[in-house]
Amino acid sequence: MILVIAEQKDGKLNRASLETITAAQQLAGSSGAAPITIAVAGQNVGPVASELANYGEVIAIDHAALAQYSPDAFVQAFQQVVTQVSPTFVLLPHTYQTRDFSPALATRMDRALVTDVISVRGTHSAGSGQAGAGVSFSRPMFQGKMTADVQPQGSAPHFITIQIGAFRADAATKAASASSVSSATITIDESQLRQRPEAPFQEAKAAVDLSQAERIVSVGRGIKSQENIAVAEQLAKAFGAELAASRPICDNGWLPMERQIGSSGQTVAPKLYVALGISGAIQHLVGMKGSRTIVAINKDAEAPIFEVADYGVQGDLFELAPAIIAELQK
Repeated sequence: MILVIAEQKDGKLNRASLETITAAQQLAGSSGAAPITIAVAGQNVGPVASELANYGEVIAIDHAALAQYSPDAFVQAFQQVVTQVSPTFVLLPHTYQTRDFSPALATRMDRALVTDVISVRGTHSAGSGQAGAGVSFSRPMFQGKMTADVQPQGSAPHFITIQIGAFRADAATKAASASSVSSATITIDESQLRQRPEAPFQEAKAAVDLSQAERIVSVGRGIKSQENIAVAEQLAKAFGAELAASRPICDNGWLPMERQIGSSGQTVAPKLYVALGISGAIQHLVGMKGSRTIVAINKDAEAPIFEVADYGVQGDLFELAPAIIAELQK
């Protein structure tokens, strides 16, 4: 059996959870021989659990101590649920939250953890005897310069986190009818909670989670100066998109760090990604190559960004961007 740990906040499902369900369905194989169960934690998670029931059986972990995220509380809750259902694999989205608690959860259970997985090789039913035999998981190494195929060793369950954008959320297959939702029976020892959550830190009122954006216009060195960021802002507004950037732009202070895309920034997978004056260094590509449609505008015909782009335009962005804006505004 495969257990997916979904993530929600204030009753809203993180889209990366659906991407993780897609990965779980691929791992289960086309025959669906390995059943998929989805667990979601929080307080008053009934509506989110009902939404997830379209994709498989759901375990709602509802407890007052889980109302705000706390790593100790989440580890306690998920350890009990994982023990109760005895899955072969536990899949989680590779979000900031799961990066925080999944190592502690895997260590507490003395099990293997493979992080930031971008593809699955083999299916749950492959191999014989040993749980999960014949399955390997690909993950980037050295800031995306290499990819390693990893086979978790030891007893099940094996914990796997799925890189945002590696699988498509809209590729998750819904069941013919909604599955059942059950409530988990857990206890949380609040005396063991070493951290008391406060209101989430937000650097600016306009801060945005780019991983949830459907359209992004991202700007690179080709913009030349901070004054020219306005061109990218106008293009983003015309597309109804969020504005993002490669690392040099944020390092220069031209845009805030929360808008950086890449290995040292956010990983995104929007429906549309417009790369404006971005050459396409590997550190940037690993953060956006999962985008459904990539449009690149660059003066350099040899720029690496064109290798991953669905549509590439060689030309001056200061001529092309205003022309595109004019067309979009018609």
